[in-house]
Amino acid sequence: MTTKFHKSLLAAIAAGCIAVPVQIMAHGDVAPQPINTDALPEVGEEWLTENPYRAEAAGDEVWLTAVKIGDSGYNQNCARCHGLGAVSGGLAPDLRFLEAEEYGDEWFIERFRHGYTQDGTTKMPAFGDVLGQKAAWAIRTYIETRPEDGALDAASDRLHEIRDLLTKGEGDPAALKTELTEIATGVVTASGAPVADSAVSRAAAALTDDPASGKHAAELLTIGLSASN
Repeated sequence: MTTKFHKSLLAAIAAGCIAVPVQIMAHGDVAPQPINTDALPEVGEEWLTENPYRAEAAGDEVWLTAVKIGDSGYNQNCARCHGLGAVSGGLAPDLRFLEAEEYGDEWFIERFRHGYTQDGTTKMPAFGDVLGQKAAWAIRTYIETRPEDGALDAASDRLHEIRDLLTKGEGDPAALKTELTEIATGVVTASGAPVADSAVSRAAAALTDDPASGKHAAELLTIGLSASN
């Protein structure tokens, strides 16, 4: 079965044949940055083959914690080569399209643990022994919840309107929070995971009774809408 991820992988392999060697060597020279995973449940010493932090398995609270930790861990350790927000620039596979299923988990965890070497060149360092299993699954959770390309397009006009209302301190925050939450449920992931971690869901979560929260939510929407263009 040829999927978007496998097409991305093939494209990255092809690009590697003509890509600048310094880019490839830089990937291998990355020093893994430790991640604090104390807030996540233990998963045991034996490496699993399926993500234990998905919402349907672990609950929404654990899932959200994993996403937040995975976000930080990804951007410290993976974004340099796989792209900010997991949007690849082409020299490494676009991990957003790695299916949120056990076979996708197996591929991910194998590469995370052992890295990848081709013709004596380390193209991806081994992260397993340094970062550990909890960090691996947190990063996996973050990646698989990334929205697909154009996921915000259908609601873009309304999201701009909501962003402007929040920026001006206008509108009913509770009603806007409800509307953002509803829009967030329709955001589709690239991996097929049932729940997306998007700028919309983050903006909805940021809205509270505190008047200052509106500006923060507006900033999150601005970032998300800019990235979707």
